[in-house]
Amino acid sequence: DGGVSLEPFIHQVGGHTSMMWYDDHTVCKPLISREQRFYESLPPEMKEFTSEYKGVVLVCFEGDSDDSINLVAYPYVDNMEDVTEELEEQAEQREERAEQRIRCFSSIKNSAKFPDVYDNMQHSPRLDPKVRSDVLFQMLDTNSGVASEKISLNPWSLVCHKQQLNRMRSESKDRKPFKCLLLENIVHPFSFPCILDLKMGTRQHSDDASEEKAARQIKKCEQSTSAKLGVRLCGMQVYQLRTGLYLCKNKYYGRDLSKEGFRQALRQFLDNGKGLRRDLFEPILNKLRSLKVVLERQESYRFYSSSLLIIYEGKVSRWESETAPPPGPGQSAAPADQPPLVDVRMIDFAHSTFRGFLDDKVVHKGPDHGYLFGLENLIHILEDFRDENLP
Repeated sequence: DGGVSLEPFIHQVGGHTSMMWYDDHTVCKPLISREQRFYESLPPEMKEFTSEYKGVVLVCFEGDSDDSINLVAYPYVDNMEDVTEELEEQAEQREERAEQRIRCFSSIKNSAKFPDVYDNMQHSPRLDPKVRSDVLFQMLDTNSGVASEKISLNPWSLVCHKQQLNRMRSESKDRKPFKCLLLENIVHPFSFPCILDLKMGTRQHSDDASEEKAARQIKKCEQSTSAKLGVRLCGMQVYQLRTGLYLCKNKYYGRDLSKEGFRQALRQFLDNGKGLRRDLFEPILNKLRSLKVVLERQESYRFYSSSLLIIYEGKVSRWESETAPPPGPGQSAAPADQPPLVDVRMIDFAHSTFRGFLDDKVVHKGPDHGYLFGLENLIHILEDFRDENLP
């Protein structure tokens, strides 16, 4: 019937909008027209550092609104009114065929950090994904040392997905389709992606933000490493070789970090439980430096509230063996024939602007110095790690 069932994207580590798995190479997120237009007008030199924009789909609810919900994507048609009736008919047919429902993950315990979210989960619709995961995820409370139960997707992904379903359900009593963006699944090349989500820049609010929202965002920046370093942690997952689990952190953890705490979190991101991944320093640094050169040329661009993802492959064969023999004389501890798989991408452009974009009244001069300040600090911290851990 032309529809694609959407599943929670299991590797979402940050953000508040739910990312959904469309196919191996593609993810799906609710469309914000400003972000769509930004993707359509990206400078060519930035494309290496962003997700490929793949178009728009219509997403429909299918299932019993009081019991379970399935989201299904259909090809976008300009005249949506003409296809709404047909889509609803197809939805009813699929609903009759849907026999299996996966209950909401009740294993996640109530948390002081998410009291409302987790309370609401118990009364919100059940998910109907076939969650594609060969590995389990676990949150660890740094203060208490208490770990959550192990589940088959990043806990933050579940939070976002449940919130998104509730939001969409309340906004769409008549079950009209929603538009969603299709974007490149940038973790597809990775078997066990370790992901760091960093909110970049010293300012997060857009030029058209209300006074109240701007004040909230300014306060968040002042009380976190955003003001001090131009970057703050919004989420991360690190594959731990000893346990075979992902260690996960969320944005609330990141907001509370001091400058030194941020350094330690960055170090933890590069530690697989058996040791620090020294082989990652130069590949990541090279990409960050290249990105910095590109952004220095983007006159009038501001990337307010956008994030930077740093990704590397967590399962590396040379780390697998506990009893691997030490390198012999003249041998390197890390074989140079296979450089580590690493990627750096900018995401989330709903509040970005540049000269001539839409009807934006505020025009900025020069590149985004707040974003560049964050990049420079990130580069300096990683250079420090590299210099402190020379072989």
